[in-house]
Order: sequence, then C-alpha cells, then structure tokens
Amino acid sequence: MLHTRPQGASAGAITSVPDDFSSATLAPGYLLDMQVYDMPEISGQLRVDNNGNITVPMAGSISVNGMSLSEAHDAIEAKLRDAQILKDPKINLDVAQYADSNVTVLGEVGSPGRVPLLAPHSLSDVLAMVGGETITAGDTVEIRHSANGHMTTQVVPYARSKNTPAAEDIVVRPGDTVTVPRAGIVYVLGAVTRPGGYVMQEDGQLDVAQALALAYGTLMNASIGGIHIVHKNSDGTLTEIPVKFRKITQGKASAPMLHAQDIVYVPVSKGKTVLASSLGIITSTSSALIYTSR
Repeated sequence: MLHTRPQGASAGAITSVPDDFSSATLAPGYLLDMQVYDMPEISGQLRVDNNGNITVPMAGSISVNGMSLSEAHDAIEAKLRDAQILKDPKINLDVAQYADSNVTVLGEVGSPGRVPLLAPHSLSDVLAMVGGETITAGDTVEIRHSANGHMTTQVVPYARSKNTPAAEDIVVRPGDTVTVPRAGIVYVLGAVTRPGGYVMQEDGQLDVAQALALAYGTLMNASIGGIHIVHKNSDGTLTEIPVKFRKITQGKASAPMLHAQDIVYVPVSKGKTVLASSLGIITSTSSALIYTSR
C-alpha cells in the first residue's frame, strides 16, 4: 500500500496531497515510512542518502533515486524476498518528509517567492503558479539548475503576450530558480514633453514612434528632421542612427525598433526657438525620470 502521511503526523509532513504527487520521484533527503506486515521489528523510517540509497534493516542497501514511490515499494518487497527475510513480503510505504521540493521564482511576476513542486513542470505552468509575468517583464527568462554540485543557467525567450509553444517544452525541476528580468530601459531626451527613461513594456519591445508617444510627443521648438537614436555597441562605442520621423508619421517608413539603453534624442530647432520667443511662447522641458505606464 502507498499513501502520504496524514496531516500533522510529523514534522515536515505535508498537509495535503499535492497535484503532482503521482509523478514525483524520490531524491536525496526524502524520508520514507515503511511498515512491514508480519515483521514489525524491521519497520521504521528510511532516509534517502546523498547517493540516493536507503538501507532496509536486515536486507541492506537499495538505490531508489529517481524512482516513483510505487517503484520503491516494489523494489523493497523484492529485496526482502531475495534476501529471504520474508517469503511473500507485504509492506506499506509512504512519504514522511519531502526533500527541498520547491522552485524559487523571482523578478517580474505577480507573486514572487517559493512554489512547492514535487515533479518537473513546464515553464508556463510554473509562471502561472505565481500569477504570470508583469507588464514590465522582459522577453527572456533565466532558469538556474544545480546538479552534482554544478550550477547551470539557461536563458530562454518567453513573451507573455505572444503564443510561445516552446515554453511548454522548457522543463523546470524541483530546486530550480526561475528569474524573470525586468525589461530594458530606453531614454527619450531633448525637445519632448516628458523626457526620461521608459521601461520597454509588453515583452521588451519598443520602437521610436512608441517611445516618443510615451514621452507625450515633441515640443513646438523640436527639430523633427534631426531626431536620431544613440546606440551603444558591444565594444562600448556609440552609433548615431538618423530617424526619418516625417516619413514614419506619413506611413512611408517603419519606425526603427529600439534596444535597451538606446537614447532617442530630439534636438531643439534654433529657428523655431527664436520664433517662439518672439511670439511670447514659452517652452520648457522637465527633469528626466524613469517611467512605467500603468
């Protein structure tokens, strides 16, 4: 017979059977409770050691690492039979204590923290358990996994507003840490109504037209023909990319996509400034801040 220990039975016992209990596999740290019919003197609790083994009294060591509870049950009965301890052994086996069966989810999610997880789940399932990604999440997810003392980091593309079937194939295992980084920031400076930094919301995608719209558009003294992007290259050098903004507003050109840390600069037109001053029109720019839309 297989079952989980009733609520409150011992320290570390689970309070209810988790949804993924049937697919859980044993690992170092699990504590099993074994009750042997007709031979209670060898009944007791068996800890899965660091090598994935348990030691059954009188019968010896059994490797149960990666086994389901049902498979471990059958292996113990076979061991008792082969060691000639009992002709037809019958045992009850349950989980008294689970190992560190959690996944830690950090970053831009609804409810960051630790999530109970007994068996591997898809990335989309795990993110759903913590309320999904926020609007300021980027378009990648990091999964850190420790195995045999080595830490590996997997960076995978993931977008909350897009259909990403690959996320169903990305597996998160108990003990993993999932981090959802915040989207990058672009800066809109110069002759705009609200200069500052803007989070690249909605999966980390933002183009020039959207960035200027977030900055509430250009001022009257803006030099539309001089708008450009300042992009920092991987080697630290800067590249200026002209923006054909009039053609973009006329639907004759596509708005360039921005990268994190790009600067959209709108220069001031000296002629428009002189004209505005002569007409008594005052224009000003506010201090640059970091903005997120709500």
